[in-house]
Amino acid sequence: MSSHFPSNICLRYAFALTLVIVCFSFVTAQNGDFSNNSADPIRLFERGQDAHARGDYKLALEFYEEAIKLRPEFPEAELQRGQALASLNRREDAERALRRAIELRPNWVLPYAKLGFLLARVMDRPAEAEPLFRKSLELEPRNFEALFELANLRRNSGDLKEAIALWKRATSADGATASTWDALGATQFEAGDPSAAVNSFTKSLAMNPSNEGARQRRAGAYLALGDNQRALEDIRSLSLPAKPAMQDTHSIVEVAALYLRASRKDEAIKLLDTVNESAQSDPEVIAFRFQIDPNNGNAAAAAASLEKLSEQSPREASLLAQLGSIYRTIDPPRSADYYRRASELEPRNADYATGYAAALVQARRFAEAAAILRRIISLLPDSYVAHANLATALYEQKRFAESLLEYEWLARAKPEIAATYFFMATAHDSLGAYPQALSAYEKFLATANVQKNKLEIEKVNLRLPVLRNQIKRGEGVKSAKQ
Repeated sequence: MSSHFPSNICLRYAFALTLVIVCFSFVTAQNGDFSNNSADPIRLFERGQDAHARGDYKLALEFYEEAIKLRPEFPEAELQRGQALASLNRREDAERALRRAIELRPNWVLPYAKLGFLLARVMDRPAEAEPLFRKSLELEPRNFEALFELANLRRNSGDLKEAIALWKRATSADGATASTWDALGATQFEAGDPSAAVNSFTKSLAMNPSNEGARQRRAGAYLALGDNQRALEDIRSLSLPAKPAMQDTHSIVEVAALYLRASRKDEAIKLLDTVNESAQSDPEVIAFRFQIDPNNGNAAAAAASLEKLSEQSPREASLLAQLGSIYRTIDPPRSADYYRRASELEPRNADYATGYAAALVQARRFAEAAAILRRIISLLPDSYVAHANLATALYEQKRFAESLLEYEWLARAKPEIAATYFFMATAHDSLGAYPQALSAYEKFLATANVQKNKLEIEKVNLRLPVLRNQIKRGEGVKSAKQ
């Protein structure tokens, strides 16, 4: 039950044209005058189609090639030959066959789309595939395969705006399925529009109620909107095995993470407890248990598990970010490195960038952290974590006046947090703004926890008598105005 929208829908296109081309060949055969099937390129082509439909790609290829020998300019046979070669993993030969089909019929949409698919999905040459899909859409603006694949390419390149526009076109094209709406919803969510994503996921589920992935993604979108109730309805309706085995652990951890985001920690733990004994040793399970309760987890074991997973999937940003989270307090430089790598893989993910900056703060690289945090806040002005880390970075650089702006924001956002007033007070104190310092110290004492803030309370109680005397003597007033 992956958190990424499904792309394997497109794999079915390898054989999607068979019926169309059979119809074409039937018409052509009616117009032809062939009496000997062995010398009839149309009959050979049809026999190749039959073998292709049965999955006998080698035999199909033989028929297509015999047909082409008899009729060298046979674009339909070249197209299907390219498809068969691709199925036999003869990629370069498949590319040549599809390019030959384009050469023979430059205004035919299908070989452009098929070659684009081969280059993008199989040969990892997306830059070459994109103009082919655009040509397909020039020839046939509602070509579903080209819309779907071009949208996927634009999404992967970071152009979410065009990707969304293309997905929307694809939803109204012939061939659109529930997965098309699912893909649109996933891209909308990635673009920061969970409300639109919920709408798209809902349409996907209306077409295919059994689409577990879309339901899971809709739950995540509901959580982003703060609608925990609807999110929990989706989460609890997911079909999960009663006794999950090792192969089920990734799905279980993903759903447990949704429970955790919905503030249902107990349900997340309960779900993890359902996996069988062998699955309890799965690295993802170990790492997630530590994430749920670090105080009762083994950081070393969790880190080792995640590092093992990361070696298997070195470009999985979420694993790198989890490692960054584990190491943030026990090894800040290593944490910063992991978060940096995660952020480089997914530069639009603000959580990874914020984690990187927070790790830099822990590593006492305050100037670097401050620069990153200011960029994050410019994009996400309501990020409490970013403001808190920026306040610390500025404070530690003794940039007290700037830090006060951040602490004042934090105090407005969460006035119940006592530590905010302590740092506000000491910042004012350092600037010689004694009346403001006194006011902040008093707010700290009014909100502080006697046990949790014991050391700070003692410091404040020692400072207050001296501070009050300084205010009485008129000290600090001049410096506070400067």
